[in-house]
Amino acid sequence: MIRHAIPLFAATALASIPFAAPAQAAEVQIQAQGPVVELTVNEIVYGEPDVAQIGAGVSTRADTAQAAVRQNAAAMAKVIAKLRDLGIAARDIQTSNFNLNPQYDYDREGGVRTFVGYDVNNQVQVKLRDLDRAGEVLDALVSAGANNIYGPNFMLEADDAAKREARGKAYRKGQEMAREYARMAGYSDVRLLEVSETFQSYGGPQPVALRQSAESGDAGTQIAPGEVGTGATVTVKYEMTR
Repeated sequence: MIRHAIPLFAATALASIPFAAPAQAAEVQIQAQGPVVELTVNEIVYGEPDVAQIGAGVSTRADTAQAAVRQNAAAMAKVIAKLRDLGIAARDIQTSNFNLNPQYDYDREGGVRTFVGYDVNNQVQVKLRDLDRAGEVLDALVSAGANNIYGPNFMLEADDAAKREARGKAYRKGQEMAREYARMAGYSDVRLLEVSETFQSYGGPQPVALRQSAESGDAGTQIAPGEVGTGATVTVKYEMTR
């Protein structure tokens, strides 16, 4: 979530002191003479995503920590090599998690704990820019040995235009609502005192991976990106004026 505050102020004052020290600016807020109305408005703009994130990982177990790490490294190397073969750039492949933990079996009746080995989990986040290949990438990851896969999660990376549209809609609605409140209270107009904004991203329904039967001649996983939303929440404060 990104938050921008845009306070409106009438003047600033600089403190002058004889010693060398950083100057401090004093912010003076606009003083309201009439009643004040504060509104929070949210608007969401929907559009097609332009990137997807896929989490791909490998889990391995061995009798020793060294063996578990070694086996995991070899398996993960195959997964990353497959991603590079698919044309995924190195900058779009990032390790997101790595952990090594001893594992035990518990006998609840006897209260005995038995060591069964060390588990290693290694996870990478993959940014996919060609959404038409999402199903192909998922299938390739499985064939390369990935046994933990999450996603894809679709997003809008180039969201400046969507943010501007959502911001404009939210601001205009807030202004209209403030003027409506002013008229109901017997005032003729409003004067803006303060405005702030936050942005949110909204994904569509979680995509479902559908594997076609072999008889259909296409055994690839089918993924539908759908739409994602970019939301702007604008908080405005107005003074009612005559």
